[in-house]
Amino acid sequence: MRAVVVDSVRARPRVREVPEPPAPPGGVVLRVMATGMCRSDWHAWAGHDEIAFPHVPGHELAGVVVEVGAEVTRWRAGDRVTVPFVCGCGRCAWCRAGEAQVCPDQQQPGFTHWGSFAEYVALHAADTNLVRIPDRVDFASAASLGCRFATAYRALVARARVGEGEWVTVVGAGGVGLSAVAIARALGARVVAVDRNPEALAVAAALGAEHTVRADGRDVPAAVAELTSGGSHVAVDAVGSEQTCADSVLSLRRRGRHVQVGLLPPVDGHPRVPMARVIGWELDLLGSHGMAASDYPAMMALVEQGSLQPQRLVERTIGLDEAAALLPGFDRATVAGMTVVDPAR
Repeated sequence: MRAVVVDSVRARPRVREVPEPPAPPGGVVLRVMATGMCRSDWHAWAGHDEIAFPHVPGHELAGVVVEVGAEVTRWRAGDRVTVPFVCGCGRCAWCRAGEAQVCPDQQQPGFTHWGSFAEYVALHAADTNLVRIPDRVDFASAASLGCRFATAYRALVARARVGEGEWVTVVGAGGVGLSAVAIARALGARVVAVDRNPEALAVAAALGAEHTVRADGRDVPAAVAELTSGGSHVAVDAVGSEQTCADSVLSLRRRGRHVQVGLLPPVDGHPRVPMARVIGWELDLLGSHGMAASDYPAMMALVEQGSLQPQRLVERTIGLDEAAALLPGFDRATVAGMTVVDPAR
């Protein structure tokens, strides 16, 4: 099969022929129909995760089952499926409780094993992790759910428990940030979107952000406090940097809830967080790490009904060769939505 292969940390990704993966026991092989590219893929390429090389990136995907491993009972060849980027083992107490996103023995395509920037991908514990795609939902929309959209959904619904009429500040209008804007609006919240890219802010406004703030050196928390009469109830760092984390925390009103979604790699030591404000204003700091397959039905029903429209977030669709060229600079790319890779292009 053709796949994007990275031979070492920060090595130039190349598309080449590699062996097709076999179906693992309890798992399946998918023909990849669509897979998203996001900042987490760049983090893996840059060496911020423990990756075994050579490596094939790609962790948010949708496709068709082509091979079923031993012990799989719920799936067969031809099924249209997607999968969370965090795949639980299916055996531990966390998985049995429906909390596979924190499984201590989790697998992550594109991180713990070869991922979906390829024509085929192997997935583990299929009966625990696979999610059926309704006929009315296309592959690109389904792929976009696996990381950014599902992460944003869980961050706002299960972690922050956003209520109707609350102010939500979303710092970063990339894939996960724009997903958070759309989901917050669907929940009846009022949204402030923050980003450096005016094109991304325009998309956020089209998705329902009531206010946009350009992070061009201005005091973002002060701007948010003015717009929301004292700060937001909920703030989401959808980027993952010391600055965006601080802007998110400091944009909150007293007793507010901060959700950290963007990865915070310790590039220059552990990132500093304004803990004095956290303590003095009794803020809640929440982490959010994907979403288990068992929580997908409610979100997928909203997608099927049209209440949530992840397809509106897809900015462009590219092939494997363009994905290989784009990956090393993806942390600096000025995108205003999601980039989807179609391995057949």
